[in-house]
Amino acid sequence: MTNPVSAPPTRPPRTLSRDERRVQLIEATLSTIAECGFSRTTLTEVARRAGLSHGLVLFHFETKEKLLVETLDYLSDEYKANWKAALDSAGPAPEERLAALVEADFSPQVCQPSRVNAWSAYWGESQSRPLYLSHCGANDELYIRTLEDVCAAMNTAHGYKIEATRAARLIRITIEGTWLEMMTLLNPYDQHEAKTTVWTCAGLLYPRHFGPDGPLRPAA
Repeated sequence: MTNPVSAPPTRPPRTLSRDERRVQLIEATLSTIAECGFSRTTLTEVARRAGLSHGLVLFHFETKEKLLVETLDYLSDEYKANWKAALDSAGPAPEERLAALVEADFSPQVCQPSRVNAWSAYWGESQSRPLYLSHCGANDELYIRTLEDVCAAMNTAHGYKIEATRAARLIRITIEGTWLEMMTLLNPYDQHEAKTTVWTCAGLLYPRHFGPDGPLRPAA
């Protein structure tokens, strides 16, 4: 993945609804956070990237703090909707549901520089940590419980013995770790290698169902 381009976008049409305008500004905020970091994000820079006036940003969000809160809520809700939609489309078998959760974390909607860099900023900068915990804790807990349930179902359905909480934690940490490394290494690996790393982790936990290339085909 590459860093987002910093040039301001083409000025948008003036006919956007209030909600569409707010989303436009939130997207500009994500881009700004991703490139400039949490502490150096300013309303002026957000306005420039959105092709709008500083006053219009103030009209919609009043302060930088409110804009950052709503941006985090937007990011968290988008992530939740993405993985829940993947589960809704998955088959009933636990291996199908686990594969859907892994694939969801590498979907183009959420695994892109503006999102991953923004998550890294909210996770990593001390001043944003209380904000993250207060606004994302419930969504995080839901995801963790869901992943643990899927791992427990792998044990029940297929006779694996690994403790479900630890298995879920290993998969989750591996996904988050590859996200961070794609953004922070001097010579980062690509998304394919990141996903291969996660599938390798899943294969170590559930060797009859996953390998480095993803889900294994059932034996004939």
